[in-house]
Amino acid sequence: MRTLHRYGMVGSMGRVGAAGDNAAMESFFSLLQKNFLNRRSWDTREQLRIAIVTWIERTYHRRRRQKRLHGLTPIEYEAIMNTDDALAA
Repeated sequence: MRTLHRYGMVGSMGRVGAAGDNAAMESFFSLLQKNFLNRRSWDTREQLRIAIVTWIERTYHRRRRQKRLHGLTPIEYEAIMNTDDALAA
């Protein structure tokens, strides 16, 4: 932990022995690697950072349908939940 702190990094937020936490992240990073990172290279870390954020916002959140959200994208699911919250208020 001291080494992480010294370099301004934060350790894993997952719980010890919680396989589900690790499985979700492994799945996400596998998709990122296969569908995005393996397809090109970037000149700087900043270009890579911006490209990853853009991929997450444009593709992962908006187009990728998720089984746990009953086939909706995260954006579609959030819109429905916000509509329900607005109707309940």
